[in-house]
Amino acid sequence: MPKGIKDRVAIIGMGCTKFGELWNKSGEDLFIDAFIEALEDAGLEAKDIQAAWTGTQYTQINVGDSALPLSVALKLPFIPVTRVENFCVTGTDSFRGACYAVASGAYDIALAVGMEKLKDVGYAGLPEFSQSGIYGTRGRIIEANQTAPGMFAMMATRYFDRYNISTEEGKRILAKISVKSHHNGSLNPKAHLHREISVDDVLNAPIVAWPLGLLDCCGVSDGAAAAIVVRADMAKDFRSDPIYVKALQVSADSGESMRFKNFDLTHVETTYRAAIQAYEEAAIKNPREEIGMMEVHDCFSITELVTLEDLLISPRGKACEDVQAGFFELDGKIPCQPDGGLKCFGHPIGASGLRMLYEMYKQLQGKAGERQVKDRRLGLTHNLGGFPTQSVASVCILGN
Repeated sequence: MPKGIKDRVAIIGMGCTKFGELWNKSGEDLFIDAFIEALEDAGLEAKDIQAAWTGTQYTQINVGDSALPLSVALKLPFIPVTRVENFCVTGTDSFRGACYAVASGAYDIALAVGMEKLKDVGYAGLPEFSQSGIYGTRGRIIEANQTAPGMFAMMATRYFDRYNISTEEGKRILAKISVKSHHNGSLNPKAHLHREISVDDVLNAPIVAWPLGLLDCCGVSDGAAAAIVVRADMAKDFRSDPIYVKALQVSADSGESMRFKNFDLTHVETTYRAAIQAYEEAAIKNPREEIGMMEVHDCFSITELVTLEDLLISPRGKACEDVQAGFFELDGKIPCQPDGGLKCFGHPIGASGLRMLYEMYKQLQGKAGERQVKDRRLGLTHNLGGFPTQSVASVCILGN
């Protein structure tokens, strides 16, 4: 049986830029800013890094799709640097590469960096995905008129129908999710959006893809984040409060969700499978009782709602009740999106997974300031790339 990497890898340094419309920053600037913070946090110098992984999805810098921009920007001469790209899981996958390399014993100290300059490439609105490069075994399977808001809007209407929720009630529950994230984001100086909103603000916002309005959708942002990982048995040599990787799993859809008519469109199978594998790796028996806080992939408010069930935190069809009860508020039993989430911190695609890890890292160390979670048990991060009907998902669990 695979043993996984539980407690074999530790994070000793992390950095994260402010997210937002960073017109005065280049991609190289963002790489450097996140890296310098991570180095200073770990008490290291650039020469200590033995291998690096970098994740970007849409941003091309100088030499296209290679990893050379990271080597050049960070002045990392003659060490292996690998570029990864895996939709919205890209940042977490760069972290996975660094972690697996350290866990294998190939390196003692490795770096993961994720960055995106979405504002520079004009990614906004209702981008269609006919040229996104999602392929099946018999060719392209993404139609020209499919958009992310459109597909997740279909998930919302299907969810409301399956669980006998009126559109009015459903939209109000989704609005509470956005209101919660805006409140948390208002406490975070690095978040893209800081304005608190009301349920009525969400309900009255312009519709993007019915029933999802503007305030049900995450922001489009620039930003970068970085992590430095070492062998767990070395971690205390660098700092007194390292954070350990308890589980790290990625699941990719084989295409069956899109091809078969029995897919219910009220869950995401890759998230569920990655969660099951992560809980097994971390030896978690009851996630609702053992997980202390979460950062999940809230590209849309309905995505967060469904993810709460796919992660086995809320029973099927019951996440609405937990949302209504404040279960996921900052002072609730399992705070979700304590840093504001994709909704308010922002979503530079290649950086988002590492940004989530940055928040869990700071929370577990008790260094999250005004948004500090009181019960610092295990922290979970989740990313979802693609559509509900064809996706890749990651689940990472960290602990003291």
